[in-house]
Amino acid sequence: MEFIPQKPIEILLIEDNPGDVRLTREALKENKVHNNLFVVEDGVEALAFLRKENQYANSPRPGLILLDLNLPKMDGRQVLAEIKADPKLKRIPVVVLTTSEAERDIFETYNLHANCYVTKPIDLDQFITVIKAVEGFWLTIVKLPNGAH
Repeated sequence: MEFIPQKPIEILLIEDNPGDVRLTREALKENKVHNNLFVVEDGVEALAFLRKENQYANSPRPGLILLDLNLPKMDGRQVLAEIKADPKLKRIPVVVLTTSEAERDIFETYNLHANCYVTKPIDLDQFITVIKAVEGFWLTIVKLPNGAH
């Protein structure tokens, strides 16, 4: 059984590794429904995008955030805490997508109300499989609240 979302979803990828950005784009392109991927490279830029500040005044509200933990300027944990503390942003699902397998990181991000924690595989094919699985689950199976996207 195949699930297909009604309309494209805006996805915000907060990732500073150009290789992971490229692989994420490739994995998302292979889906039958076009989702709009926006990329920011650090935590400060991510919050500006989400709060529609400066050059992001016209940015769309994402329906899903893919968040790396190890970011320059402001790390992913701080970004997650800011998102989940903001009444206007807290309902946007945040998928932590990181190389860390540390129990402390997993525990801390769930305490900060991450919606799920996914460890990035090092193998390229497995990375693409993981991105497709995340997209398939969050964008075709999960029912998001009105106003979350």
